[in-house]
Amino acid sequence: MDSNSSRGKRTSLQPLRAAGRQRVEELLEAASDLMAERGYEATTMAEIAARAGARIGSLYRFFPNKEAVADALVQRHIAILEDEYAALAKRAATLSPDALADILIELLVTLHPRVKSLSALMEARTDKMEIRDRARGHAIVGISAALRVCAPGLDEGLARDIAAVVLNTMKILRGMLAKDAPTTPGAPDELRRMNRLYLSDRLAPFRNI
Repeated sequence: MDSNSSRGKRTSLQPLRAAGRQRVEELLEAASDLMAERGYEATTMAEIAARAGARIGSLYRFFPNKEAVADALVQRHIAILEDEYAALAKRAATLSPDALADILIELLVTLHPRVKSLSALMEARTDKMEIRDRARGHAIVGISAALRVCAPGLDEGLARDIAAVVLNTMKILRGMLAKDAPTTPGAPDELRRMNRLYLSDRLAPFRNI
């Protein structure tokens, strides 16, 4: 049975009892681990259930398909990122472009234990869900908000363009440090330097407008 079509009209079940909520946590943690390891496309519902030590029927009871699992993960990841970006925006006015660049580029690395599958979900290749665009979109909004606090004269459209570049740089650094991207011992520091130079160049003209 195709878990991405035949069950697609059902919505995820929100458990009311503590045991049910605990089971959902275990299932989502297993899914996050697998998607981080193997990617969204390669992860199956059967593997998620097996990793969580649950029966496949238990997984389908809470999540009708893999898209619903991914959607729940994205919602959790977005909530974590929004808290981090909101805190960063409060500090951004006191930060130099270099300092902001360092904080931003390290953010996905720092948060990785809490948002393990975020990069995999942002790279998901599927036409059947909006998960990838939602994940990327919220990240860009959060980054651009911090950029505009640091550089008040920055236009919103340009801020989003710069944020998209920064987001990709963040993903590359995380991939380098996780050995998922081609790298050498000194390459992560070179990427950090490149990010500082880029943000300093782009933000400096808008700092005192």
